[in-house]
Amino acid sequence: MLVRPALLPSLPPDPQALFGRPGPLVLEIGFGDGRFTAWLAKAHPEWNLLGAEVSAASLARAWRRMKQEGIRNVRLYQGEGAFALRNLCPEDGLLRVYVNFPDPWPKKKHQENRLLKEAFFRLLSTRLAPGGSLLLTTDHEEYLGFALEEAEGTGLFRVELGPPPEAHLQTKYALKWKAEGRRFFHAVFTRIAKDPTPFPPVRRYPMPHALLTGELPETLPVAKRIRPLDPGAVVLLEAAKKADGFYLLTRVEEEDLVQDLLLEVRKSQKGVYAGLARFGAPLVTEGVQKAVGFLVEILEDQGLKAVQRSY
Repeated sequence: MLVRPALLPSLPPDPQALFGRPGPLVLEIGFGDGRFTAWLAKAHPEWNLLGAEVSAASLARAWRRMKQEGIRNVRLYQGEGAFALRNLCPEDGLLRVYVNFPDPWPKKKHQENRLLKEAFFRLLSTRLAPGGSLLLTTDHEEYLGFALEEAEGTGLFRVELGPPPEAHLQTKYALKWKAEGRRFFHAVFTRIAKDPTPFPPVRRYPMPHALLTGELPETLPVAKRIRPLDPGAVVLLEAAKKADGFYLLTRVEEEDLVQDLLLEVRKSQKGVYAGLARFGAPLVTEGVQKAVGFLVEILEDQGLKAVQRSY
């Protein structure tokens, strides 16, 4: 049920292979505890539902709900909705996208973090099937106006406004806000044209590593060292010494993708190995490659010499 992009044979994956059956593909961005997802899956058993959610705790709650209710036509991904749209959904492959109560980022300086921006709508137009639509439900009128303006700027969608379906108001927070007397807003964005810009999925790379000669230092001065990316950054958070070297907790922030991973420095029969540790299942992106390159530069500053690079 859990989708891990690094373990998929290709990006985007073949939906029929991912779900083990054919069926219309539907994406929900921000599924929370999964109660709307579960309702949707039971109301439309013929649909294949992909959910994206950034919160690990919400993912765990939704996973338990699907298991307890015996729901089999749902797949869950932890990460940004825009990443899922671009990398997990095939071109012209989506029947619908649901966005219920997205974070409105109300402060002006934070509006760049909003999901429903013009760039998102342009990408969306390439992933929706002709006539496919995105359904937005929100309690934030200003955010609704923002989304309408951003979509209108593309010329790719027809928009219909109306009251939200009752099922969209059965989420945990919607029920709370309904009891408080809040107003709710609903919009349907239907694709009428397709942006000509190609939006290829993220490129995957082989496991990055390097071989160096020299003696390992007693410590590695890496805490909070940052290497900018365009866009994003590599952040070496801290190093932990082990018997034959070091583990380094590292964060790689790229467009619509944030990964926490382990880098490793250790002695080997051929010298000193530096690379991505075999822990978890990180997606090896250009940013991960550059993280290893950043680590090698630090080791060279400590007196080691790289004799083989694979990144």
